[in-house]
Amino acid sequence: MTSSYLFTGGRVLDANEGALYDGLDVLVTGDRIVAVGNSVVAPSDTVEIALGGRTLMPGLIDCHVHVVAETLDLWSNMTAPSSLAALRSARVMNEALLRGFTTLRDLGGADYGLVRAVNEGVIAGPRLVICGRGLTTTGGHADLRTRTDDRPGIFSDRLGSMGLIVDGVDNVRAACRTMIKEGANFIKVMANGGVSSPNDPIHSIQYSRDEILAMVEEADNAGLYVSAHVYTDRAIGRCVELGVHSLEHCNLIEPETARAAAAKGCIAVPTLVAYDALAIEGEALGLGAAEFAKIETVRSGGLRSLEIMRDAGLPMAFGSDLLGQLRKYHCMEFELLAKVLTPPEIIRSATTIGALLCRLEGEAGVIATGASADLLVVDGDPLSDISLLQGDGAHMSAIMTRGQFAKNRLN
Repeated sequence: MTSSYLFTGGRVLDANEGALYDGLDVLVTGDRIVAVGNSVVAPSDTVEIALGGRTLMPGLIDCHVHVVAETLDLWSNMTAPSSLAALRSARVMNEALLRGFTTLRDLGGADYGLVRAVNEGVIAGPRLVICGRGLTTTGGHADLRTRTDDRPGIFSDRLGSMGLIVDGVDNVRAACRTMIKEGANFIKVMANGGVSSPNDPIHSIQYSRDEILAMVEEADNAGLYVSAHVYTDRAIGRCVELGVHSLEHCNLIEPETARAAAAKGCIAVPTLVAYDALAIEGEALGLGAAEFAKIETVRSGGLRSLEIMRDAGLPMAFGSDLLGQLRKYHCMEFELLAKVLTPPEIIRSATTIGALLCRLEGEAGVIATGASADLLVVDGDPLSDISLLQGDGAHMSAIMTRGQFAKNRLN
């Protein structure tokens, strides 16, 4: 039996306009918003949800997560039985949902099975947008082997694996086609050095131009796009030139490159909280001087990068990129963004811009007729107080994903 809910007496948040509207009712039937307006007429069996002046807003979108990284021990994630990895991922996803995130874009690790599990209601979690596994060169950001480990790229086909080691244009094409065949919504490339990987300094450029061009062509042939892990201005500019659409992290971007990326229609995904969390927990995690130096390099450029990208008109989608126990800092990203961006800008990043990047315009990130019923009831006005989106959902009286309540303190 299809359930109908009528939300009344609240303020409806228009993320695109950055405005609240009084006097609007929102009718949900099944998994859809079927009406938004004044004095909406609802079916007789509709359950009325009286908001009492609270804010009704779209569910949040996190555009950079790794749901398979339930622990910080990435080798452990890769070697766990696939059934265990899936159950752990379900827990990660449910935690995110209870923080108000109704859509997650996974940047390496989640597979089509997890997508279906959510869609079929097997697990309670946000919808997933996936790339399969991130493509990395030998010795690149997703190659977790130490320098003395000469085994081939093992475990790359397991659910817990976030990356696939692949070198050469022909192999890259085959890998892209495999990811697409297995349900990828976009292709992920590790195009720059990383913080958590053992062998590649931050400044290292990864993959040849021809290899990245092959990825872009294969993605474009399938109507998809390429997303790149990038930190340095040189790596970002190279990816923009080669046709990469989504730019992850971007901590060390410069104004000219940001303007070029904006002109090309790119979208950036800053993930500042990942580095603050590592700085806070690094000593307890046993990180050494080299790792701390990498972290500080990208952390120190984070807030400046927000200013540069905003001023260049480069759209930014909300991202977190937290692994393992660092997930407890998920909502700190709102606090960090607020040091530079306004609450309306931050909310757009986590709704309408995120939906654009996930190719879910009109489906997610919006309260409109025909959209998915992904809704949050917030105890206050997040357009004036962004901290209401922090606290792991503490300020959210209700969380609805595709017409189903994950949390409801109103009835």
